[in-house]
Amino acid sequence: MLTTPDLETASELLFNTWHTKGRLDGLPASLKPSSRQEAYQVQALLEKRTRYPLFGWKIAATSLAGQAHIGVSGPLAGRILQERVFAPGAAISLDGNLMLVAEVEFAFRMGRDLSPRATPYTMAEVLDAVASLHPAIEIPDSRYRDFVHAGESQLIADNACAHQFMLGEATGADWRNLDLARYEVRVVVRKDGQDDVRTGIGSNVLGDPRIAMTWIANELSALGVTLKAGQAITTGTCLTPIVVAPGDEVHADYGALGAISARFTA
Repeated sequence: MLTTPDLETASELLFNTWHTKGRLDGLPASLKPSSRQEAYQVQALLEKRTRYPLFGWKIAATSLAGQAHIGVSGPLAGRILQERVFAPGAAISLDGNLMLVAEVEFAFRMGRDLSPRATPYTMAEVLDAVASLHPAIEIPDSRYRDFVHAGESQLIADNACAHQFMLGEATGADWRNLDLARYEVRVVVRKDGQDDVRTGIGSNVLGDPRIAMTWIANELSALGVTLKAGQAITTGTCLTPIVVAPGDEVHADYGALGAISARFTA
C-alpha cells in the first residue's frame, strides 16, 4: 500500500516525464499502485500540477480489442488538462509522441454537476446533466516505453494515456433523438496528398457513446469525484486509432452533428 509521500513521488515522476517528453520503463516497485483505486489517487495529484481548472475527462480502452491490446479488464478514466487542449483545425506537434495515433471520438459537455452517491447513475440521469455533444479528436500517449505491457494500475496512474485533445463546436442538431450507437462518422486521412477514407461508428465505444458516458459518471462517483458542469468528456475512439505522422491531416465528418479537423507537425 502506498503512503501519501509515495503517491506524491509517483505523481511527480510521471508528470515530470510527461513534461520533459521522457520515457520510463515503469514505476519503481516501491511506487507501483496495487489497485485501481490507488492508481487513481496517483492520477488525481495531477490537478495540483496545473494552474488551470480541469478541462475534462477521457475514457481509454472502450473496445474489447483496445482492452486486449493493453491488457486491461475494462475502460480507464483519465484527466484532460487545459494546457493540452487545442482549437479545432489547429496544427498539433507530434514531437516526443510515442504512440503516434489520432482517435476520432464523440464528446459531451456537462451542463450541471453529478456528485458522488451510493447508487449508480442511470443513463437517463447522466444525459439529463449533459449540455451538449461535440465532435472531438484525441491524441493519446504514454510515459512508459512499453505501454502495452505496463498493466492496468500503471496506466491509470499515467493518466490513462491522456496527452493532447481537440474539442469541436457543440452540435446544433437534435442529438438526443439520434441513435448514437448506429451513428457513422466519415473520416478522411490525408497522407502525402492522398486521401484514405474510413468509417467510424458509435457502437465501437462500449456499444454506444452514451453507455461510455454513463460508465465514467459512475466510475468517478465510486471514487468520490464530482463530474463538474462545464467539463468535457470524450468517450473513446469510434474507429481503429489512426496512425499519424508530421504532414498528415485528419478530417472527421459527423454529418448533421458537425465536423472537426487536425493537422500534424513535427
